[in-house]
Amino acid sequence: MILSQKTAAVTGTGFIGPVHVEALRRLGIRVKGILGSSPAKSEMAAKTLGLPKAYLSYEEILSDPEVDVVHIATPNRQHRDMVIGALHASKHVVCEKPLATSSVETSELVERARKNPALVTAVNYNVRFYPLALQARDLVQTGAIGRVLSVRGAYIQDWLLKDTDWNWRLLVEEGGELRAVGDIGTHWMDLIVFVTGLRIDSVFADLATLIPVRQRPKAAGATFQGNEAGAGATASEPIQIQTEDWGSVLFRFANGARGAMAVSQVTAGRKNQITFEIAGSDGSIAWDSEHPNDLWLGHRDKPNELLIRDPSLLAPGVRSFTSYPGGHNEGFPDTFKQLYRAIYEYLAEGDFSRPKIFAGFEDGHEELLLCEAILQSHRTQAWVPVRRNQPESS
Repeated sequence: MILSQKTAAVTGTGFIGPVHVEALRRLGIRVKGILGSSPAKSEMAAKTLGLPKAYLSYEEILSDPEVDVVHIATPNRQHRDMVIGALHASKHVVCEKPLATSSVETSELVERARKNPALVTAVNYNVRFYPLALQARDLVQTGAIGRVLSVRGAYIQDWLLKDTDWNWRLLVEEGGELRAVGDIGTHWMDLIVFVTGLRIDSVFADLATLIPVRQRPKAAGATFQGNEAGAGATASEPIQIQTEDWGSVLFRFANGARGAMAVSQVTAGRKNQITFEIAGSDGSIAWDSEHPNDLWLGHRDKPNELLIRDPSLLAPGVRSFTSYPGGHNEGFPDTFKQLYRAIYEYLAEGDFSRPKIFAGFEDGHEELLLCEAILQSHRTQAWVPVRRNQPESS
């Protein structure tokens, strides 16, 4: 299938925007240009990435007749307005998570997407596209582990361990009221809902700001660059932090299963570890993103197994999302490539009525509903139902 007939533009020149560019290019999709937060950043990113166009404004992207798909990789607070602009300009949208900063906003975007059925509207939950995450989903769907009884796992990092570590995500006005849960916990929750096919009905949460005061450098630094932005700065100012560094959440699923998630951005040595273990009535499966090409299969009455990622050993529907033979590892950048393969194949086929494997705006809305229930639970220290009186997740 030819994917390269569409042209994309990317907004955002920080850590994740260039990741979008690289993955699109690996698929042969033309990326015309990129937009930064200033003309200088646009020019620098375009030059560094070898792109033909440095956009000077978002309006310039929206008015560009060559651009079919807009990839939004800007700070959270900008997502809603940028999505609305893209839809109004009849552009397909791939938006970084979170889709917006509240369920009121995401509900609005779901409705706008429904009124534009000829446009693909996707949220960038890439973790779904690790091949063995897809294989785990197939095992659950085909009944290989029986009825899901419980789920446990975590998403943990250390990039904000020091009080001199700084990023815009720390601020409520930039990233929202939830940080560790909103930034990485949503990836874990989306993955678990995707793999198990279960709906989360209620939550109980405990969150903590373990570094209540941080030193904000007066010279801005890049995301995920160690302590350079803090310790290397000549001047800084103390800032009170209102977002959480750590969180623990219990879940009750619609089928009666139970779950537990831990998130942390202050765990030394864990750079970006995602784990899950799903216990079923007939077996268990476990996966660790630090060893993404291994899937553990647990049994009661026979030896446990370790499935090593190999296309010839995976379910037929999973093989197309793994590009290399067994023994040749696939990791983080490949998940973006496979996600965009799914999106652009869906776009090329043109049948938007069929089920999609990538996350849509409904899934982005669901994550905001979960986040709001988690925040309410933390504040009340009580079980809180996930209120779905707004558009349902598909």
